[in-house]
Order: sequence, then C-alpha cells, then structure tokens
Amino acid sequence: MKGHKLTQEHLAAFCRHLREEEQSPGTQEKYSRDLRTFAAWLDGLDVTKEAVSAWKEHLSAERYAPVTINSMLASVHAFLRYAGWDECRVRYLKLQRRLFRDDCRDLTREEYQRLLGTARSLGRERLLLVMEAMGAAGIRVSEVKYITVEAARTGRAEISLKGKIRTILLPGKLCRKLLKYARRKKIASGEIFLTKDGGSLSRKQIWAEMKALCRRAGVEATKVFPHNLRHLFARAFYRSCMDIAKLADVLGHSSIETTRIYLISTGAEHSRQLERLGLVS
Repeated sequence: MKGHKLTQEHLAAFCRHLREEEQSPGTQEKYSRDLRTFAAWLDGLDVTKEAVSAWKEHLSAERYAPVTINSMLASVHAFLRYAGWDECRVRYLKLQRRLFRDDCRDLTREEYQRLLGTARSLGRERLLLVMEAMGAAGIRVSEVKYITVEAARTGRAEISLKGKIRTILLPGKLCRKLLKYARRKKIASGEIFLTKDGGSLSRKQIWAEMKALCRRAGVEATKVFPHNLRHLFARAFYRSCMDIAKLADVLGHSSIETTRIYLISTGAEHSRQLERLGLVS
C-alpha cells in the first residue's frame, strides 16, 4: 500500500481545522497531542495501515490501558479522515463493557466537601466557586466561561459547544454567591471567572489549582480533576430523579450510552451488591 508523508504542515492544518470546526479547547489539545505522539513514533516513516497497526501494537507493548489506546487511535483516525487517508485506519481494541469503576478515581461527596472547605480556608474564593459551579451544574471545564454575570442573574446559562446549544439551570444559592463575588471583583457583565489580566481561566490553570488542594484536603490526587466534578454531579442527579434520559439532556450527551458511563458503580459498591444477593451459604 502506498504511504503518505505526515509533515508539520499537516499537523498545523489539522489544528486549524479543529478550531474551524469549533471543537472544544480540550479536544483540540488532545487530538494535537496524540497526533504529535504518533508522528514522533513514525520518525519519518510513511503513514500506512500497517504503520498505524504497528503503532497500536507498540502502545500495547508499552502497557498503555486499552481504553487509552482506543482514545489515541480515535485522535489519529480523526486526522486520517480529515486528510482523506481513510484506507490507513485500523480496528479499535475490543473492550468489555465496564461493570464498575476504580475506587481510586471515585470522588465522594465527603471528599468534594473537604476540597471546598480547604479552598475556603486558604482564601481561594475563585477556585471554590469554580468547583461549586462545576459540581452543582455538571458543566465541563471548557464550559466554565459560560458562567457569566447575566447567567447568575437569570439562573440559567446558555452553553454553545460542539455545534449544540443547551440551557443549564444554576441553583439559586450558587447564583447569589456568584453575584456577590462579581460585585466584589467589580465585574459588571460577562465572564465571572477571570485571570488577573482579565482573560478566561484555562483548563490547565483550573486543573493545576485543583491538584494543589489535594494534600491539604487529604484527598488522593487521582480523584481530583475537573471532569470528576461532572461525574459527581451526574451520580447525585440520577439518585435524585432516577431518569437517565433527563440526565443525558442536562449533561449535553447525544447518546444515553455515554451517560451510562457516568453511572457505573465503584468496585466497593459492586461488591456490596454481590454480598446482598446472599448466594453463599
């Protein structure tokens, strides 16, 4: 099979394409990072189906988790579709549907409250409110910018992402705290969470500030990352209404299968369910 040369021009053009497609900043960063990893492994070799397959085997040999390998392949496949090199795509690894998630990554409500309390005691009010907004509204870290003064006044945020628009309702108590913070910071309109220079908070900055709380809060670092607050919200919301279709709409999921991932129980919960079956004499 005739191969293709993957050049820096290809990488730059693909990044521009992602921006034009209005992919989220997180998606743009991930696709770009994975594609650069693939290009570095190629080290000048042509892109062929055999090369992509060999890279997949290389990732397995390097003990990447199967779900990570498939995620990296998805990034490369997105580029191959863009470039018109579909003949180079390979099969994903077959994964058994997960029955439970790892306890080491499960952020509990009590741990969430400890993180909030630690941020409060350290005077990190902005970080405290960012975490509360993500936790109470179930928004993505890329959607924090939609928490505006106007949204806090009306109790609803209009989120436009990935070509879709959805309305998120904000709890009244959160709105009051946001407006009080905005007044103190002299923010009359627009985004509430800003840097010292008046710019939007980046995903990396929110991530780093949350990680810095871990040791002081006594919470494992593996549990503390922005998207885990969205998972915490999803579990709490589902326990309250037991309506997975409604939860999918709130989270902005096109497929309920995606929403199901958020509701997988922990290994400890799964073990308790097995014990309650009473099938051991």
